[in-house]
Amino acid sequence: MPNRETVLDFIKRKTAQFEKEKFLIPMKDIGRRGKLYFKREAWMFLPQHNLQDKVFVFERLRKVKFTGRISYGSAWKNGDIEYRIGYFIVGKINGAKGRWVWGQFCPLIPVSDFNKLISKAKKEGVILS
Repeated sequence: MPNRETVLDFIKRKTAQFEKEKFLIPMKDIGRRGKLYFKREAWMFLPQHNLQDKVFVFERLRKVKFTGRISYGSAWKNGDIEYRIGYFIVGKINGAKGRWVWGQFCPLIPVSDFNKLISKAKKEGVILS
C-alpha cells in the first residue's frame, strides 16, 4: 500500500481547498423535497488526540438560499449563521480504504478534544461572540 497522506498534510490540503472554493454548499432537506445552500465563512481543523486517522472540522456557515420545498421553512432566514461539527477519517473498507473521507455519522469526540475544539474555534474567530 502506498504511503498515506499524513494528518498535517491532509489539513494543509483541505485548508487550501476550502480557501479556493467559492461555491455554495448544498445540503438535502430532511424531507428530501428541497435543498439548502450555505456559504462557508470560517473553519478550523483539529486532529483527535488519540487517533491520528481522524480530524474534526468546525465550520461557520451562512444561510444563503433554498430551493424546492423545505420541511422547516418558517425557521429559514437568509443570512442566519449555523455551525457544523464534522470529521474526516481514513477509510477502512472498499473504495475508501486508506483515503481521507468525510465521516458520514454524527461525530463522537473525546471531552478533552471537544474543549480544545471549542476554545480553538473561539480563538480563531470561527465562533462569533
